[in-house]
Amino acid sequence: MPKTLYDKLWEEHHITTLDSSESLLYIDRQYLHEVTSPQAFEGLSKKGLSPWRLNANIATPDHNVPTERGESFKTENIKDEISKIQVTELDKNCNKFGIKQFDITSINQGIVHVIGPELGYTLPGMTIVCGDSHTSTHGAFGCLAMGIGTSEVEHVLATQTLKVSKLKNMRVKFSGEPQEGVTSKDIVLFLIRTIGTAGGNGHAIEFAGSYIESISMEARMTICNMSIEAGAKVGLIAPDATTFNYVKDHSQLSEEEFEDAMSHWTSLVSDNDASFDKEIAIDVSLIKPQVTWGTSPEMVVDFDQEIPNLDFVDGENKRNFELAKKYMGIEENQKVTDLKFDRVFIGS
Repeated sequence: MPKTLYDKLWEEHHITTLDSSESLLYIDRQYLHEVTSPQAFEGLSKKGLSPWRLNANIATPDHNVPTERGESFKTENIKDEISKIQVTELDKNCNKFGIKQFDITSINQGIVHVIGPELGYTLPGMTIVCGDSHTSTHGAFGCLAMGIGTSEVEHVLATQTLKVSKLKNMRVKFSGEPQEGVTSKDIVLFLIRTIGTAGGNGHAIEFAGSYIESISMEARMTICNMSIEAGAKVGLIAPDATTFNYVKDHSQLSEEEFEDAMSHWTSLVSDNDASFDKEIAIDVSLIKPQVTWGTSPEMVVDFDQEIPNLDFVDGENKRNFELAKKYMGIEENQKVTDLKFDRVFIGS
């Protein structure tokens, strides 16, 4: 029977089906950070447990850390008290349990979903989890990657497994050449604008098509990252030459190990006749730069458009749009280019 990429990854890591009809999956890699890990480590300590596979877990503080850091920086210099406690606890827990951490003084410290690929810990075909919803970023490498909660972080630490229900399959095909100035962020915002923030609910979204094949790994990571804003738990892209070249440049594998792995990685594609529960096709050549104007990533317009007239919005969405418009202090039919910025914040 033809299989999707998601089906293949699921079957390769499936351990057993539980009485609840959920499944137990083996997890290849868990990334840890300072916000969702303290209670998980505390749970291990109270139960007298240790991590099942130390090398499968990598930690770094990245959610509540200052931009000022490096070899001379000390944790006690963090001004926010809660953030200081979280970073300190991550240090203590990693030292106690022997988990590899790129701490706040390390040159390799950074956003967890960026340093994983950059340092070669994210590899095609892996199952990857982290206590952060945007773990789907790693799906750009042909991984089954998903965000989990704190109790699940503890469970993965203790067993290197995760109890999950299988998702439905959804494929989004992007074709065509993008207009000048249009980036992968515009493309995925247009998708969310089209299907809404619930469009991917209950699905693993595979991104495919000529546009996907033409873009960099960083651009693919951007698209998979925002699968969550489209309602999906998982977003993934089949690995190809672009993926393999990136991995070869960043991985810690020997040349022999890399070549051995390639024989498997090249099979990580959806079969030609694989069936998807939902399919969407988008011509990226029709997409202009996108701007979110409200309080939800589905409140999107072209950069040269006006704020939508709510007469064309139905049901619950209309109320949400009205509240967003009021909160943002903007009016219907006001041009996006006429909006003035009170403050600019550059985040992750």
